[in-house]
Amino acid sequence: MAMSRSIFRKVIVALAIATAAVGFAPAAAQASPGVPRGAFILTVSEGTTPYLGEPVLLTCPPIPLATHPDPAGACAAIAAAGGDFNQLPVDPAVLCPAIYAPVTATADGRWGGRKVHWTKTFENSCLLYVETHPVF
Repeated sequence: MAMSRSIFRKVIVALAIATAAVGFAPAAAQASPGVPRGAFILTVSEGTTPYLGEPVLLTCPPIPLATHPDPAGACAAIAAAGGDFNQLPVDPAVLCPAIYAPVTATADGRWGGRKVHWTKTFENSCLLYVETHPVF
């Protein structure tokens, strides 16, 4: 299934903003020395087809144009994982039901100067939460 033109345009605009944001956040970046700067377009889609969900802009450090609901928490989790979305901290206290209702998460952008492209399908939204909160 192809990505709709509307969603494609939103992703392109958000990527342009994210790219610009990484270059225009020097004051906020100085507030956290040693923490890499980054910008991502994040999506969560029902099913196994990526990029169908509404794109969210996350910038690290956060800027006013970003649309992520918890940028500080998300940036801290990504920093703890060294920018590797497969290494995000897992919340072992949450038990998820054995229900198959797949969701697919994507992250595209840059972290500390390197490109990041990550896509993963989870068996349900609870598992997405356990393995990726507060990023997604």
